[in-house]
Amino acid sequence: MQPFFDFDASAKEAFEAYKKVLQSVETMMHVEDTGSNMTEREVVYEQDKLKLYHYKPVVKRPMKVPTLIVYALINTPAMMDLQQDRSFIKNLVEGGTDLYLIEWGYPTADDKYITLSDYINGYITDVVDFILKKHNLKQLNILGVCQGGTFSLIYTALNQDKVKNLVTMVTPVDFADNDGLLYRWGKDLDVDRMVEAFGVIPGDFMNTGFLTLKPVSLMVNKYVDLVNDIDNLDSVNNFMRMEKWIFDSPDQAGYAFREFVNSFFRDNLLVKGEYKLDGETVNLKNITCPILNLIAERDHQVPNSSSLPLADHVGSEDVTTKVFPTGHIGLFVSGRSQREVAPLTIEWLKARSK
Repeated sequence: MQPFFDFDASAKEAFEAYKKVLQSVETMMHVEDTGSNMTEREVVYEQDKLKLYHYKPVVKRPMKVPTLIVYALINTPAMMDLQQDRSFIKNLVEGGTDLYLIEWGYPTADDKYITLSDYINGYITDVVDFILKKHNLKQLNILGVCQGGTFSLIYTALNQDKVKNLVTMVTPVDFADNDGLLYRWGKDLDVDRMVEAFGVIPGDFMNTGFLTLKPVSLMVNKYVDLVNDIDNLDSVNNFMRMEKWIFDSPDQAGYAFREFVNSFFRDNLLVKGEYKLDGETVNLKNITCPILNLIAERDHQVPNSSSLPLADHVGSEDVTTKVFPTGHIGLFVSGRSQREVAPLTIEWLKARSK
């Protein structure tokens, strides 16, 4: 007859749990706040809060045409160089890309009046001209990420002569659908009152919005999963790096934030051909350079219905669209990113950067 209660098994289970707790304490004492932005780079240009980084080439003959990464204003581009074994940037550099990156910095109260024109016709234009002058070239490649991809499309439509190739990653283009919560909220958000009240929109407000897109996964499950690996130092370090990036949310310049929400989320002016920047109409058909459009199939921030239509709105005859079975962040940090996304990007740029 089986005993009602197995004391030996329970004692063993309790002992293993006790060991895990002790190891967890040891693990938490050795968590490191390192790993992100480790690919070697230097600041080569500064303007206001903006910094332009150039990554040190590690191959003898990098691509002759340099590539500029234009990231979104939300969060920081550290996600692209999160840790050395999951670094999209490291892969690009090792693949021969002569790489530059814009870090926008952290807006403060005096940046309330910065507009989209300041970002695109001002900062991006100045950075592009700096790089072209440095390399004595007439054209460069641009790689735009998320909102930075939208900026890159606008810049290229107005300055096609300076852009040789354009890569867009998880980039919103058509804001008509309501497939994502952000797209539903954006159409009804009283952004004018928000800017009036805050001036500069708090990064915490933006971050809360992103977390509520998948509340169970992003606010419950990931912490439950952490408990299972709490005694594994590598797992905890990886978790902390991602958490640090997620909650490192810069504030948003009020006027630019309002214009982006009203012009695109609410009125969808870009694909309608009605968006104007400094009085000049932005016509996506003016983009005739080769385009590589990279999309995350399980993206809960930028729905596929927003990114896929890009090929229908540009004038380029060379548009490559690739959809990967991953999420918004996974396009940069997942194993698939290292095996497939980065190599594809490198080979595509190499073939068109001669």
